[in-house]
Amino acid sequence: MTLYSCCLILLLFTWDTAAYGPNQRAQKKGDIILGGLFPIHFGVAAKDQDLKSRPESVECIRYNFRGFRWLQAMIFAIEEINSSPTLLPNMTLGYRIFDTCNTVSKALEATLSFVAQNKIDSLNLDEFCNCSEHIPSTIAVVGATGSGISTAVANLLGLFYIPQVSYASSSRLLSNKNQFKSFLRTIPNDEHQATAMADIIEYFRWNWVGTIAADDDYGRPGIEKFREEAEERDICIDFSELISQYSDEEEIQQVVEVIQNSTARVIVVFSSGPDLEPLIKEIVRRNITGKIWLASEAWASSSLIAMPEFFRVIGSTIGFALKAGQIPGFREFLQKVHPKKSTNNGFAKEFWEETFNCYLPDGSKNSPSSTSFHKGHEEGLGAGNGTAAFRPPCTGDENITSVETPYMDYTHLRISYNVYLAVYSIAHALQDIYTCTPGKGLFTNGSCADIKKVEAWQVLKHLRHLNFTNNMGEQVDFDEFGDLVGNYSIINWHLSPEDGSVVFEEVGHYNVYAKKGERLFINENKILWSGFSKEVPFSNCSRDCLPGTRKGIIEGEPTCCFECVDCPDGEYSDETDASACDKCPEDYWSNENHTSCIPKQIEFLSWTEPFGIALTLFAVLGIFLTSFVLGVFTKFRNTPIVKATNRELSYLLLFSLLCCFSSSLFFIGEPQNWTCRLRQPAFGISFVLCISCILVKTNRVLLVFEAKIPTSLHRKWWGLNLQFLLVFLCTFVQIVICVIWLYTAPPSSYRNHELEDEIIFITCHEGSLMALGFLIGYTCLLAAICFFFAFKSRKLPENFNEAKFITFSMLIFFIVWISFIPAYASTYGKFVSAVEVIAILAASFGLLACIFFNKVYIILFKPSRNTIEEVRCSTAAHAFKVAARATLRRSNVSRKRSNSLGGSTGSTPSSSISSKSNHEDPFPLPASAERQRQQQRGCKQKVSFGSGTVTLSLSFEEPQKNAMANRNTKRRNSLEAQNSDDSLMRHRALLPLQ
Repeated sequence: MTLYSCCLILLLFTWDTAAYGPNQRAQKKGDIILGGLFPIHFGVAAKDQDLKSRPESVECIRYNFRGFRWLQAMIFAIEEINSSPTLLPNMTLGYRIFDTCNTVSKALEATLSFVAQNKIDSLNLDEFCNCSEHIPSTIAVVGATGSGISTAVANLLGLFYIPQVSYASSSRLLSNKNQFKSFLRTIPNDEHQATAMADIIEYFRWNWVGTIAADDDYGRPGIEKFREEAEERDICIDFSELISQYSDEEEIQQVVEVIQNSTARVIVVFSSGPDLEPLIKEIVRRNITGKIWLASEAWASSSLIAMPEFFRVIGSTIGFALKAGQIPGFREFLQKVHPKKSTNNGFAKEFWEETFNCYLPDGSKNSPSSTSFHKGHEEGLGAGNGTAAFRPPCTGDENITSVETPYMDYTHLRISYNVYLAVYSIAHALQDIYTCTPGKGLFTNGSCADIKKVEAWQVLKHLRHLNFTNNMGEQVDFDEFGDLVGNYSIINWHLSPEDGSVVFEEVGHYNVYAKKGERLFINENKILWSGFSKEVPFSNCSRDCLPGTRKGIIEGEPTCCFECVDCPDGEYSDETDASACDKCPEDYWSNENHTSCIPKQIEFLSWTEPFGIALTLFAVLGIFLTSFVLGVFTKFRNTPIVKATNRELSYLLLFSLLCCFSSSLFFIGEPQNWTCRLRQPAFGISFVLCISCILVKTNRVLLVFEAKIPTSLHRKWWGLNLQFLLVFLCTFVQIVICVIWLYTAPPSSYRNHELEDEIIFITCHEGSLMALGFLIGYTCLLAAICFFFAFKSRKLPENFNEAKFITFSMLIFFIVWISFIPAYASTYGKFVSAVEVIAILAASFGLLACIFFNKVYIILFKPSRNTIEEVRCSTAAHAFKVAARATLRRSNVSRKRSNSLGGSTGSTPSSSISSKSNHEDPFPLPASAERQRQQQRGCKQKVSFGSGTVTLSLSFEEPQKNAMANRNTKRRNSLEAQNSDDSLMRHRALLPLQ
């Protein structure tokens, strides 16, 4: 039985060798053998097997230059590893590489060779069979290309747990580890690519597309995933067709008819180049243009399709390409290929013949008699057109760099780099086995595999736990599905102006690692539609619904076919093809076209409207004038007028007026919660502070002038500290009112949407009208008290209290705030704030003008009146007025008493005050001379009463002459009435200027 098995396996191995002769494989011995599967040809020749004789192996046709470059990438990587002193030292990698001819049958033939060799080794038949040419087992396979081929190969290799690392099979079905146990790959699976295709369609706002897929394990799962993504994005599919490179002409014609009659301009294609080529040729023959082709990675850069003669039909292609890699030294390696030098590469001979369109006479396969089946349809180059009978013999001295073929296109190494990476992945797995430390291994009890007797399943175990850094500095590790996650480049087909060839311009990228919605990037400026246009084509079932409308469903039609319906009032759509109109937010209303929500018209006292600007300017003017007055008072603080008006209280009064003017600014602008809570207390406290200063100041002077001779107790009682204390107490009451108000019912900003749909009235909800009434009422109460004292002190010297002006300012204050109440109650919106601002400004200007402007005028323009003599003269005149009144009052009382007793007329009081009834001075001086004399000697005042005029003469000399002047004055002006003397002495005693 054992001998029988040996003979059977040897027979199989002999048959395999016959099927794959020396020219159909690339093989090199080594300590460890890697298998390789590459599409050196695009297909096989159709041959009718009538079984009248022994069936022969089908012939491969249409040479694939890119496939040979991929094969060269594997050989280059193995030779690079063998020459590395650090990677697998003292170990040599060999290889057995076969041509799949892009078909499942040829791929399985090669796979059976790998499996058969492994089974021979597992049977350990060396003692029975003398195998001098024994080749070690294949511990891993690199390949294959197409997903359908890899599926078949993976099913077979998985039975024996032989690891398979594919470089181009991207079907998502291959991620199923229950079915494909030993399959891994260095290319991302199509799940991300299908999602990226749907993202591109959504990006360009297309919703009406057609789909075409290869009828294999690559096309069907890819297009199925795309349908799922399209459904989530409301993308409708007009048609969906399956194709194959083996489809008959009738099937191709039917698919072309569907494409030609469809209104969808975007066609999504999941296919390989060979499967798509027959369809594209028929479309070119019919000259069906104006379509946008969205290409999957398998054909996006295929030289079978990207041909200049096809460009007018597929010039709008946008496709996906793998990320390009760098292989140092690979370019020079490609240039060294030669049939005589590449003894281990049985494909080099045919490559040479196809590249230079010649034949090597020392081979039977490529002799004229045996090469008539070659068609010369080489990946877009047309090399080798015609039969071999017309080819000249090769000299062997041809220059490989003188011919342009896809083989030498190393500018963007994508699949070639994946091959390179697959070989290095296996090598690093072997390196992990080679450097494994017993007790830390991946197998039972931490054991390690023997590198000299390593088996395929052990390599598979290490591949699943692989983690290394490639030559580009990127981390390489397979996930739980055996996949590597990678990014895509997005390319657009352009026609080269130099040689007319098709070039792939990178116009964007797709980052798988990014968050959803941020993965796709496209530079639209680089895209050329149909090879020349910059305008994005239209591919929708219905014309776009303009902004302001929404899509209305048409019964019996796909959701992408619709009618446009206008949005109702209060709703809008700001994009084309809106599925529904959105309701405007509460503070917004739809515009006339319903294309957007515009803010509702807002009613408040704005900074930018003319009315608000005018009020602001007046407030700023008030601040400026108050600051100016404060500056004048500060600069002239030691002058008699400033000192006579109690300068400390004047400073505080001016500060309060600054606060009054500033508080009006809180009423301008859009009301906010903080401004609403600040403006009324700021206004109320500022005015109370202002009126308190006036009240204390006026009341003090009034009490002083009406009091008897002041004592030290009076001076202490009416000192500066007490004045400020009274101001503070009056203001503190208002502060308490404001604090209680803000704590119990704080004002807030209020938006009124009820009056009109399109207008928002923004006002301050005061929280408590009672609190506002208390605030204004208390202010008016203080103003009334101040008015009373001002009216009472109207006859005092102007230097001490401007009674008439304060009285007038209080009248203005009352008029303003009495008018404010009905105006405030009857207005709404911004006019509520405007009314209060006007009231604040009017009252503030009245106080400022009435109290301070006359003094500023005297200080700046009448400095002669701002002297000690002038102030003392005014004060003394008032004193003498009071004394004269008292004297005359006593005289009248005495006269009346005498009359009542029947006596004679009362005598005129004897005094130095001269009284003349209805008579003038017999020798009056000129006005100028009189003013000069008064300035030199003193002042002279006339006090008129009902019964006569009293002339007062006062003289102020230097301090050293005061004593004598006073004695002369006493002699001339001795008063009879003691009350009058007391009054004069009392007023002079309180003069702040003495």
